[in-house]
Amino acid sequence: MQRIRESKGEGKKRYWMLPLLAALVLTGCESVKIADIKADPARYRDKTVQVDGTVTTAFGALSVGAYEIEDETGKIFVVSNRGVPSQGARVRVQGTVFSGATVAGQAVGVAIRESQHEVR
Repeated sequence: MQRIRESKGEGKKRYWMLPLLAALVLTGCESVKIADIKADPARYRDKTVQVDGTVTTAFGALSVGAYEIEDETGKIFVVSNRGVPSQGARVRVQGTVFSGATVAGQAVGVAIRESQHEVR
């Protein structure tokens, strides 16, 4: 029986590619319109989405907070523990849609729990 030998660096090469592959997949995602999320929240619940928009409201402290973004179809709140972009900033947000969000003591319904954002 012939043995197949794997060089010491062979297995490690595969693992460094995972973050690169994940970044390529996320940047290649098509953005969803806010109106589509709000019209059918059950379709998007617990799914990762990407939304492009302009920050209309932002508040937070110590990298935790929330901000509202607006595209040409509507507005949605984004809950973040990765910092909050400034009001007026154009952003691309990636995160998970969830229902029952409360922001600053107010029930806002459907929101996005951010996994990352990019100021554009």
